[in-house]
Amino acid sequence: MNEMNENVMQNAVEESWVSPEKNLPEAEELLALIEEKRIGEFRSTVECIPAPDMGIIIEDIPKNKRLLFYRLLPKDQATDVFIEMSSEIQEELISAFSDKELSETFSELYLDDTVDIIEEMPAVVVKRILKNSSPENRSAINQLLRYPKDSAGTIMTTEYVKLSADMTVEAALAHIKAVAIDKETIYTCYVTDNKRRLIGLVTARALMLSERDTLLSDIMEESVIFAVTTEDKEEVANKFNKYGFIALPVVDNEHRLVGIVTVDDAIDVMREEAEEDFAKMAAIIPSETEYLKTPATKIFISRIPWLLLLMISATFSSAILSFFEASLIPVLVLFVPMLMDTGGNSGSQASVTAIRGLSTGEVALSDVFRILYKEIRVGVLCGAALGVVAFGKIMLVDRLIMNNPEVTLTVAFAVSIALTATIIVAKIIGSTLPLLAKRLHLDPAVMASPFITTIVDAVGLILYFLISANVFGLTV
Repeated sequence: MNEMNENVMQNAVEESWVSPEKNLPEAEELLALIEEKRIGEFRSTVECIPAPDMGIIIEDIPKNKRLLFYRLLPKDQATDVFIEMSSEIQEELISAFSDKELSETFSELYLDDTVDIIEEMPAVVVKRILKNSSPENRSAINQLLRYPKDSAGTIMTTEYVKLSADMTVEAALAHIKAVAIDKETIYTCYVTDNKRRLIGLVTARALMLSERDTLLSDIMEESVIFAVTTEDKEEVANKFNKYGFIALPVVDNEHRLVGIVTVDDAIDVMREEAEEDFAKMAAIIPSETEYLKTPATKIFISRIPWLLLLMISATFSSAILSFFEASLIPVLVLFVPMLMDTGGNSGSQASVTAIRGLSTGEVALSDVFRILYKEIRVGVLCGAALGVVAFGKIMLVDRLIMNNPEVTLTVAFAVSIALTATIIVAKIIGSTLPLLAKRLHLDPAVMASPFITTIVDAVGLILYFLISANVFGLTV
């Protein structure tokens, strides 16, 4: 069992979490305990419920009873539950809090969680939060807010354990014990010099297994993987995925340790990026609001630009059909849908593979020729296989079963060759457009199914009619 799973299990034991197999109490049951003034039973019930589940339960609490419900939660649990609430409910409670409650709530939060909440709040709420924060926290929050959007600096916390190389193990453990209550993680501790430059790290495991008089300089790991404050948060999350970290140190341009990113924040980034990519791949402008809570007008605004763009771009296909109309053999039109659908699907397969490779770091821009070589080979194999099947289908179904005398061997041959060529070209287009987007500093996900399909449709039609014209000896 890895160290991260050990930590999760230990936390579950310490907090007496309920088993996932057990049914959680309904909001109505908990409200009934409050109304019957069985507060002790209420608290003993809710303290066994994990904070994420409690955040979901609070969604079902009537608005006029939500503040009372939250105030009756055990103090140690309330802050954890607050983090798990939706931004709408957080704003609702903040507006109802007294200044004292607001100050106490945010003093218990880690700074990265505070920043996450602030970024979702309107200006008037942010102003009140900062007003009721301590000068030290206010300064740290403002510093985190100044980092570039979507950078490592915006998701890090400044609450970490800092040690020096000349400390003994005994002194380090005493220091950790003294400051642990205010730190987000104490499993991984960071060693810095007198100028706060990162020089190593030690784990709690290493400290506990070493002699008390051992110097940290003798047991610390000096080859430390780190992030820079301006580094893209998606790249930071990829490091967690690659190395299995629990925490990652973040340094400034002078290699001074300024914070850490923890695994829970990295998971949030991965989830957000995945949702954003899914939206873009479906030709939708990403939204940070839950679907059922998003107004229809906002959904309309997020979808209509792409639909308009794709509709207008589809006019290229109409223009191509019009251009070849004079020299077109009518029977060839029957196979246009099959050609366009197959080409679009082939291009989408290649684009999704390239997008995934770029997002996971499996491929880079420098791999463009290797990717092209591979996709051309795949295209030739897929094109040949589908071309043969298409030839058989046309002759058996369209000519014999449907008894269409216009479907001849020449027609079947032209369609099969065009289909093979379209698939090969679709694979090339699908694999290279995401790389081009990356090169232009755009999100590769925009070069997904709808966009690729539109381009491949146009290219496929041109190939189809040019090949058919050559096969039938027509003048274009």
